[in-house]
Amino acid sequence: MTALVPQAEPATQLGVAVVRHLDEQLASSRRLLEHVLRQGHAIRARRVDEVLAVMAEIQGEMERRGRMDRDRTAILTHAAARLGVAPHQVTLDAMGGLLSAAEAPEAQRRSAELRGLLAEVAREHAVNRALMKQELSFLDHLTRLMGGGGEEAGGYRPPGETRGAFAAAPMTPRPSALRALDLQA
Repeated sequence: MTALVPQAEPATQLGVAVVRHLDEQLASSRRLLEHVLRQGHAIRARRVDEVLAVMAEIQGEMERRGRMDRDRTAILTHAAARLGVAPHQVTLDAMGGLLSAAEAPEAQRRSAELRGLLAEVAREHAVNRALMKQELSFLDHLTRLMGGGGEEAGGYRPPGETRGAFAAAPMTPRPSALRALDLQA
């Protein structure tokens, strides 16, 4: 008597597409997290050039993610047609019946990992935004101390811009602003 060995269920075209798409999303999310973490280090070190360079890298990654969203839409549309529902109603659980027994849990595992990575990216991005806001507020504070700020004489105006009575005002700091930064012992 021979024991029957269960045959592995063949991969489905949809399953392959879903798993490949999730792998691409995971790789992109890892790159995005790396960029956001590098940006945080650059902000803390006040390396403006590096902050700007990383911002360009983040923008590039976001454009790639836009292309991936189009792929995701195609996958959802295909699954929706097979399930007989609208694309916005398709969930990974609903797709489970269209995937092989091996693909469904792998897709779920990758999806959970992706959600975790995206949550970490969002947290780090929020920290970076707060750090940049803090740095810009400090810079604004210094600018006001140095130049008097606002419409007062010596305040910042873009080149060539004049404002009424202040047009002839010299662009030198007020003496009181300089005393505020005098650090002599």
